[in-house]
Amino acid sequence: MPFAHTAEAVRAWVHGWSASRGAAEPESAAWGFTIDVGLHGHVMRHVLHSADESTVRAVTGDATAPGVWLKAFVPPETLEPWLAPGWHLAGGAGYLMAAPLPVAAGRAPGRAPAGYRMNTWTRDGVTRALVRTADGAFAARAQIAVTGRTAVVDQVETDPAHQRRGLGRLVMAGLTEAAAEQGATAGVLGATPEGRALYETMGWRVLAPLTSALRGPDPAAA
Repeated sequence: MPFAHTAEAVRAWVHGWSASRGAAEPESAAWGFTIDVGLHGHVMRHVLHSADESTVRAVTGDATAPGVWLKAFVPPETLEPWLAPGWHLAGGAGYLMAAPLPVAAGRAPGRAPAGYRMNTWTRDGVTRALVRTADGAFAARAQIAVTGRTAVVDQVETDPAHQRRGLGRLVMAGLTEAAAEQGATAGVLGATPEGRALYETMGWRVLAPLTSALRGPDPAAA
């Protein structure tokens, strides 16, 4: 794997995710990182590179305002009993995944399938890919942030009406190759169970479970 250990991959993921989202520079702590995000329902997030019960209880106990997220690399059933009152699991099960770049298994033809067109552009170190239908409707998107030798894939999305047509593979291949051209040699991402199934066919491998928790109501459920 392209990372010596999970903590190294976590650090790369945190810094790349912050660059991708335009968030504040991550602040280091003994247990991980804190990031000011500045969105309604996602004011800030804590990322624990080595979660244990005492650390989770301390970090979640100190956060009393809504909109604070926690990311930990343990299964949901492990994290949930450690959370302080007012916190709950959010977002479902996830996985931290990594791959060397370029990902040979993920390479796809550069042309979009018939009826689609893909546009890519790069600004401030973040490359974005957008796939639209022939009449301009949204079909798929993703972005990748390069920070030195590592790159973080982020916000991969395919409209349900356009799934199972190779669009996810198309944007992933285009973005990871673009990151490799910018000097990145290792990729990392956070995946859902559905995303994991796609990424594993493209040469990505699971490093650790990834579980999210939230202080306050889940904005996705509103």
